[in-house]
Amino acid sequence: MSPELEKCSRSLLVCEKSNFMKEKSRYDIHVSKHYFNYKVSIVIPECASLPASIAGVINRFNSYYRVRDLPIYKLLEGEFLEKVVKKGQFYALSYNTRIDEDNTIAFLPSGQLILSVDKDTYEQLGLEGKPSQYKHRKVMRYVVTIDLTDKLMSPGAKRYQRLITSLKEWVPIKCDLLISSKMTAEEEGGVLQNLLSQYSFEEHRPTLHTNTLKEMPYPSLHPSDRHGDEQSCDPHRFLEWLGAVSMDISSDNEASSFLSTYGCPDPQSLMSHGLLCTVTGFLIPEDIYSLLLELRRYFDEPKITSWLSMTVHGFVDSPVSWGTTEHGFLKSGENFYNFVCFRNQDYWLHMATGSHDGCPP
Repeated sequence: MSPELEKCSRSLLVCEKSNFMKEKSRYDIHVSKHYFNYKVSIVIPECASLPASIAGVINRFNSYYRVRDLPIYKLLEGEFLEKVVKKGQFYALSYNTRIDEDNTIAFLPSGQLILSVDKDTYEQLGLEGKPSQYKHRKVMRYVVTIDLTDKLMSPGAKRYQRLITSLKEWVPIKCDLLISSKMTAEEEGGVLQNLLSQYSFEEHRPTLHTNTLKEMPYPSLHPSDRHGDEQSCDPHRFLEWLGAVSMDISSDNEASSFLSTYGCPDPQSLMSHGLLCTVTGFLIPEDIYSLLLELRRYFDEPKITSWLSMTVHGFVDSPVSWGTTEHGFLKSGENFYNFVCFRNQDYWLHMATGSHDGCPP
């Protein structure tokens, strides 16, 4: 193998064990701070079909919009800023932009605007920022973070006017945006629809896909263990197994297979059938949290399996991962988290990022 291919970049995996019923449990914060998600995968052993209650939650997921060539300053104009952006339920992310090459933009539900831009754009903008943490020998990227809820950013204020001038006249950035808002048209006064009507846009619903798993081995997990011993496999091997399941890679480890010799980690059991459910789209934390609550209720009635899993993948080219933590791409741009939920309301939480990311919270 080439020496270059053998080089493995640093990755981070943070593991947490707790119980949903504990007051000091922070699972809800971890979900709410991971703003930009494109895929949720659920694995339920010994389950033949998607339960109606879980399907109902997924069907209530928020729709989202893809708006083409939208000037960024339009989202900062007075009425839209006050009635939509500052209300705390607005998400927007530039689409088809590469975090390591292009200018990327994100509006956080906390009312912050993130601009991750190249050096030339930064110098033309005239806004205060800081060098990207993931720079080369020379600084080639900058990150500008603007708190739009600050009183100094109110329409008419000098700082606000400078921001508008920068994005409207000095560097008129426009791009395709993914937009989602939890507010109804009545709550925001139809301002969002008025904006959309001025541009080419498409409304989308999250896409649901289910797959039945048959006669396959799966890891035996016990809530009392997390790091791997005689009762459970270690987190890395478990996440590897989940990846194999989602990619439809056999884990039978058959000697006759010319495609894969991968084997399910020990200890293991054999499931007669199972469920893999995948939802893709521009998925916001509020919907994912609702799904997690419903998955917890799955064990209200007796089940054969003692655990189920939910994995949430963040956009690889998002300028942030958790909260305002800067996110980079390097080789793969991964940033995801996984819950293993047990029937006794214990859970394991795995949070993973690549080399160009801060440590998950």
